[in-house]
Formats: sequence, structure tokens, C-alpha cells
Amino acid sequence: MKKIIASALLTIICCTAVTQDLPETHLAQLQPRPEFSSTDDWLIGGYAYKAGVYKGAGPNDLVVTNGLIERCFRIKPSLACYSFRNLVTGQEMVRAVKPEAEITIDGSNVFAGGLDGQFEYGYLKYEWLDSFSAFGSFQLENFTINEIKPHLDWKPVRWIPDYTWPPKGKELTFNMVGSTSVTKDISLQIHYEIYDGIPLVCKWLEITNKSSRQVSIDKVSSEILAVVEEEVSVDKMNQWKTPNLCIASNYSFMGMTGASADRVTNWLTDSTYTSQVNYERKTPCLLVCRPPIGPGVNLAPGQNYASLHVWELLYDSYDRERKGLAERRLYRTVAPWVLENPIFLHLTSTDPAVIHEAVEQCKNTGFEMIILSFGSGLNMESDDSAYIIKFKGITDYCNRNGIELGGYSLLASRRVNDQEDVINPATGKTGGAVFGNSPCLESNWGRQYFDNLQHFIDATGFSLLEHDGSYPGDVCASQLHPGHKGLDDSQWKQWEKITDFYAWCRSRDIYLNVPDWYFLAGSNKTGIGYRETNWSLPRDRQLVLGRQNIYDGTWGKTPSMGWTFVPLVEYQGGGEAATLEPLSEHLKEYEAHLFQNFGAGVQACYRGFRLYDTEETRQLVAKWVDWYKQYRLILNSDIIHLRRADGRDWDGFMHVNPTLKEKAMVLIFNPLNVAIERQITLPLYYSGLAGSASIREMQGKISTCKLNAKSEAKVTVKLPPQGFTWLVVE
Repeated sequence: MKKIIASALLTIICCTAVTQDLPETHLAQLQPRPEFSSTDDWLIGGYAYKAGVYKGAGPNDLVVTNGLIERCFRIKPSLACYSFRNLVTGQEMVRAVKPEAEITIDGSNVFAGGLDGQFEYGYLKYEWLDSFSAFGSFQLENFTINEIKPHLDWKPVRWIPDYTWPPKGKELTFNMVGSTSVTKDISLQIHYEIYDGIPLVCKWLEITNKSSRQVSIDKVSSEILAVVEEEVSVDKMNQWKTPNLCIASNYSFMGMTGASADRVTNWLTDSTYTSQVNYERKTPCLLVCRPPIGPGVNLAPGQNYASLHVWELLYDSYDRERKGLAERRLYRTVAPWVLENPIFLHLTSTDPAVIHEAVEQCKNTGFEMIILSFGSGLNMESDDSAYIIKFKGITDYCNRNGIELGGYSLLASRRVNDQEDVINPATGKTGGAVFGNSPCLESNWGRQYFDNLQHFIDATGFSLLEHDGSYPGDVCASQLHPGHKGLDDSQWKQWEKITDFYAWCRSRDIYLNVPDWYFLAGSNKTGIGYRETNWSLPRDRQLVLGRQNIYDGTWGKTPSMGWTFVPLVEYQGGGEAATLEPLSEHLKEYEAHLFQNFGAGVQACYRGFRLYDTEETRQLVAKWVDWYKQYRLILNSDIIHLRRADGRDWDGFMHVNPTLKEKAMVLIFNPLNVAIERQITLPLYYSGLAGSASIREMQGKISTCKLNAKSEAKVTVKLPPQGFTWLVVE
């Protein structure tokens, strides 16, 4: 402990000393940018790519790099980013200098950073920079360099693969002060993070009101990049290709994929780019990241505002699998809680006797968690002391038996009343929200709702929350709700409310099932991507469609980031043909669900009142849980997509992990009513294997297979009708 305190004290002293330096003095003390010699593929190894901040090519140039990407800044006459390069491909992303940020303060638009004088916006020559002049309403005072600090307080308590938290890398902070009448006594911090071993940077702003007056932060664009266009056309285009990079943000909602939940990425036209090819100058080549509305917040003297965080991942390929692997690495790096992946039963009852029996069944099969499901009768909003004491006793019983307990709560897609619901700005009345009606999170009801949930979780010891209908971004025009002043700040304030709550949950490692893209704000899992009514279709159709859902849902998600579904009891209709109960009468279909879900590493909501009804059924469930736990590390590793299920021939996918003994695990399925024999090509490049591989089918004998120059292996498999198999590759 003394060493930790001493280290922290040294860091504080060093940072304090740095802030007293002029930026050019501090820059002169940095090491020159090194030459990176590694040619390792960062998706397989990447250990040599360490992040750092260095001197650049000129006396006023600063470089942030990890050998995979670099971002170059000029610090005089004003702060400006003049280069953002992909070092793997050699591609320059920036064609012109733009301000670091645009902020509307008390109704006036001001800029932070940038340079004035560029005359050609289709490209930028380095020597032009010396002729450019200062720009913007903030002056660079100094900069600091630190190790990355955690954005969320988190320490896992359940099974998780290897992880690093906080991520390794460097944080560069530019400290700026206002230099005009509008920005006087306002300080601005521009934060950049760059990470070891991944072509990724993160950016956000902090604004502090150091004046004696209230300041209104009306709008904030925290990232503005004049990016090299991806597609050129003289003519009009119905849909343009945008530059080959991925933008992720913690300000994401109303979607179960990164793309559908993106609310901050804007690809705009650039009116200054007069030499572009498009006749109408409509090429979308200006990246601006900002909230859809607001934030519209007031800062009292001494208060500060932290903007949304934007992560920018530079792809080094157009290959879909490689791009997907890069996105999955992003979430593993900056939100490693997504790797937690408990096995859970969705219990449809809160009857203590049913719960006690479910606990015994979980113990006897290896399940790890019980979720009191929608329709179970659970009310986590209750503040009734007797009710809470009841569930505290149930939780204690579960925990004594090694089973975690949590429950379901609905937030949005419900109506409370005219006073508490969000007000539609177009009508001045309720209605017209994303889900029709929704309570405002900053109404009196909303504030009480979160207080009640926190109290219930704390008092009962629940360790999971399935938070249905999470905040989808509704705006609210009410001026009577205590938590926001009106329309302009309503989205930002509600987003702060939900993400503060999720951060609270994360600090206690409350597992969060959230059917929305809140991963970068603390959630663990969302839906894999399925139509709910499909689980009322006949059982055989559910299996093929389920594998399609897994195949489609794991391009941009790790296996642990998505849940699928198994209707043990009837769900939204379908009757006997759709359900697995009685379980002992449908063992073949039950086993197929267990194998394809555990084999994918995608946990399912096994929804019903029990996991087995006979000893034979219990043994079946326990067999596949044991198998999953035996291979848990490789089954929670990245998926390589082999062939999508179409009901016409074999389908399958493969897990890869170059750090494990089992470098790959292959899952193959036969949907046909006849036996098949197929030769299948296994792309083992991302397993890290080259030359040869040891392969065995199930528990069979190991055989050595030569790999071609692409690290591909050819294997022959035989599958019975409606059968499956797996291969282990070492």
C-alpha cells in the first residue's frame, strides 16, 4: 500500500510540474517519435504496439502513436490536428485542418483550436502549416501525459476470461483557457486516449466555468475532422460510401447493434472544399460528432461539463470478418465487462417453493444464475419493507447454494400519467415517443424509480438487473420536471440519469442485461438480434433461425455480448409445437438448443419454471453445461463465420484464440434429413497457427493436418441427419 501511495504521489508531483511548463517547453522534453519495426498482425499478437506521446517532425509538432496509427498535432500558433494516419495501410485520413471542437456558449458559436489560412481543402502539404495563423477562442496553456484511468469503477466477481482494466495506453490532455469575451474564465480540456495494441483513439471534452456567472453550454461538437472522401462521384448519389473507420460512443441508444444505436456520427458536406469532384459539392467528407440535441446545460460558477466520449477505430481492411474482429477487440479493450457470460435460467415464477426447486436444478446442472423473468410477478419498484425482506431471504438462500439471483424491470415503453411522461414538443402532450409513451427519467416519477431500484438491489442483494425498454433517447418538452429545464437539455439529462445508474451497477458488478447498446456506459449484454415471435414457430424452424441469429449477431459482438432465447414454456403463442415442455418428450430439440447456444458461447434465456423433469433430462442438460465449462475459454473467443444456416446444406462457425492451447473450436451442423459427408475449409489464420495443426473430432483421435500459405486446413466431416459435430484444433 505504501508503494501505491508513493507512486500516486509521484504522479501528482510530476503532473503538477508539467502543468507549470509552457507547451513548447514540455514538447522539447519529449522523446522523438520512434520507428516501429514490428510486422506482427495486431489481431493475432500486437504486443509490440505500445502507445506513446512524442516529439513530431517540427519544433511545434506533437505525435500520439502506437505503431498502428498516429495522430499529429501542431501546438503553435494554436492547437490543431493536421494528420491522422493508418500506419498499417499508410492511408492518411485528414485532408484539411479543422477546429478541435465547436461549442455554443450563451448562444454564441466559438471554436477551440484549428488553424486559419488553408486555401486547398482536397489535400494538405506539411510545409503549408508554417504559413497558417492562429484560430479559435481558446488558447493552449499546457498539456499533460498520463496512464489511462478507468472511466467506470469495476471489479468482476464472476467468471471472466483474461482482461485488463483500465486498458493500457496513454492519455494526452490539452489544457486550454478562454481568450475572448465569450470564453473568458472558461477552461477547456481536450482529452485523447490511445491504447496499446489496437488502432484506436478516444476523445472527449471537459468544460469548466471559472467565472462568477452562470454559463449555458447549448451545443457541443467534440470531434470535427475533414476526412479524405471514400467515394468520388460527379453525379448525385442515393447513398454514399463513408470513410473506412468505425465510430463508437457511450452516447448510444435505441439499437441492438453499434450502427443502429449510433446517435453522434454525422457525415456532412464541407462547403470549404471547393475543389471536390462532386458537381453539387455534396460529398460527405466532414465528420462531426455531437449529440442530436443539446446538451443545453447550465453551469454554475465552479461547475464542469464532460462531453460524450467518441472512440475512433481505423480499419486496415475492407474484409467483413477482419473489420468485425477489430470492432470486437474495441469492446474487449474499453469495456471488458462484456466478457462476463453467466449461464442463467429465466424463471417465470416468484413463488419461493418454485425458486427453491429452481436453485436445486441449477446446482444439479451447473447453471449459475436465476433471473426472475418478465411475467414472473417481480416488482423491483416496490419499497414495501416486507416484500424486500422476502426477497432478501430468497437471495441469501440462492447465494448459499452458489447461485446468483436477479430480476426484470421495465423502464420505457410504458405509460405513467400526463404529468410524468415525456412531453412531445410537436404537440405539447404525451405520446409520440419512441415506444409510443414513456416516462421522463427526470420527472419526479423517474427519480423515484431509480431510487427504488437502487434500494431494492442494495437491500435484497440482487446481482443482476434485466432492464427492459432502457432509455431510448426520448426528448421531453416539459418545463415542470425537476431534473431538466426544458426541451434542449432533456435528452442529455435523461442520458446522464440512466448512465449514472448503470455506472452505479457496474461499481457493484451488478450484471446488466439491457436490450440496447449501452456497453460503453456499463451494460454487459444485449439481444443477439431476433424477432420475438419467431420463438412461437415450430421447434425445428427455431433451431435453424437461431443459428442464423447467432451467425448474423456475432459480426460486431463478442459471443458474450448477445443473448438468444429458448422457450421452455410457451412464449407469444405457438402452443405445443413451439415449446419444449414437457422437456423429456423433446430431448432431441432441447439438446440441439443446448449444443448450438453453448457451442456459440451465446447464452440463452432458458425461459420456464424448470430445467429438467426427469433424470435423463437432467443428465442431458448437465452434459452440455459440463462440456461448455470444459471449453469455456475457447467458446467465449471470437467467432469466425464459416457458412450461414440456410436449411439446404451444412452450416457452421469457428472460435479462434491464438493465446490458448485450443487454438480453434469448430461447430458444424446438418439441417437435412439425410446423412452428409463434406470437405470443409477451415480458415485458421486468426488462430495464430501456421504450417500444420493438430485436429480431433469430438473425443476422437488427433490427426495432423498441413496448412496452406493462407493457414487454411481442409477437413472431411460426416454428419447424421439433423446432426452436429465439433472439432478441436491445437
